[in-house]
Amino acid sequence: MKKNAIYPGTFDPITYGHIDVIKKALNIVDTVIVAISDGDNKDYLFNSDERIEIVKKALFLDIKLNKNRIKIISFKSLTTDLCKKHKSNIILRGLRAVSDFEYEFQLAGMNRKLNDNVETIFLMSNVENQIISSKFVKEIISLGGDIKKFTTKSTIKSLKQKYD
Repeated sequence: MKKNAIYPGTFDPITYGHIDVIKKALNIVDTVIVAISDGDNKDYLFNSDERIEIVKKALFLDIKLNKNRIKIISFKSLTTDLCKKHKSNIILRGLRAVSDFEYEFQLAGMNRKLNDNVETIFLMSNVENQIISSKFVKEIISLGGDIKKFTTKSTIKSLKQKYD
């Protein structure tokens, strides 16, 4: 039976840290469903349709990952409901630093209470990408800084268009 994993996040924008997690997940599961949150509780730079396109370009054009093993969707529901819809019992979460762990641990516990068939798998990005956050990437580019070490060429192009 094929194993699907849900990788939820805002991906506003996608970074090399996110991409590391996706690559590592593809060594564990058959399909990674990159689930782009479209919730109302965040102030996004890009709307969900823009983020879907940015992620597609980053993963399939820039990085050239296998389109058959990655689905990119948006969602506006509980992640556990998304798991049911896509017949997945795995939620992927990326960890960058110890400071992420407490929040992620609580989130995994809440998801487990909502659906006791769901497991959360924590994956760390490569060391050189652990410091990257979408928030910092947006701040650096808004101030005219160079972000080529943090995200893909097509993502940089989208960010520059937003800030010009």
